[in-house]
Amino acid sequence: MTGDVVGHTGRRAFRTYTPQLRREKQIDVVIVNGENSAGGKGFTRRALDELYSGGADVVTSGNHVWDKRDVLEFIDQEPFLIRPANYPEGTPGKGWCIYPFKAKNIGVINLSGRAFMPALDDPFQKIEEILREIQNECDVIFLDFHAETTSEKMAMGWYLDGRVNGVVGTHTHIQTADERILPEGTGYITDLGMVGPWNSVLGVKTECILKRFLTAMPVRFDVADGPSVYSSVIFDIDDKTNRTTNIERILIHE
Repeated sequence: MTGDVVGHTGRRAFRTYTPQLRREKQIDVVIVNGENSAGGKGFTRRALDELYSGGADVVTSGNHVWDKRDVLEFIDQEPFLIRPANYPEGTPGKGWCIYPFKAKNIGVINLSGRAFMPALDDPFQKIEEILREIQNECDVIFLDFHAETTSEKMAMGWYLDGRVNGVVGTHTHIQTADERILPEGTGYITDLGMVGPWNSVLGVKTECILKRFLTAMPVRFDVADGPSVYSSVIFDIDDKTNRTTNIERILIHE
């Protein structure tokens, strides 16, 4: 599972390092958060296709999913592009998918937190609804919890411990060093981090962010260039028991 891909630098890094990691680590399935892949906010057809060509099998998102109106033209036709499931009923797209791999069905769920985030439905109630619907169809289940606070993400990890294979946080673009297997067997990390410009503030040019803080005036957020950082985790799943046996954190600096 790979963190938020930011802009053209992030897409380039994703296309560069994902195939390498797939070969070196014998990775079967790649899940990536792509909500910042087009110009730092949202999806375009080109950005999504670059993620697929780079090795993405399932693409998750978050609060920026609608920032490019292009996404409305294709989100309902993409079986493995998902948006937070706790958007209201009738919202375009879907909040989970089942990805078939060999003899396994891999469930991938996307949820948004509510602390310092847009007001959406309760993610804890929503995950219960989804698990009731899909748990008997899936051999393995992962959650991308797109949330701001570490406390909300950690709470979700403990809430689902033993009921899903992995809970990963996204959104803050800073990788946390707390990857672990929780007591009942769920792999967890508070935030995957990002795939994007290393010399930046969360992928945005530093001068833009500094101007915003120093003047308190509105500033255009331009995606930075230069060397990239690639952040992800690798889950090992036992083929016989479908249990998570290991979580490995990956952080590559160019």
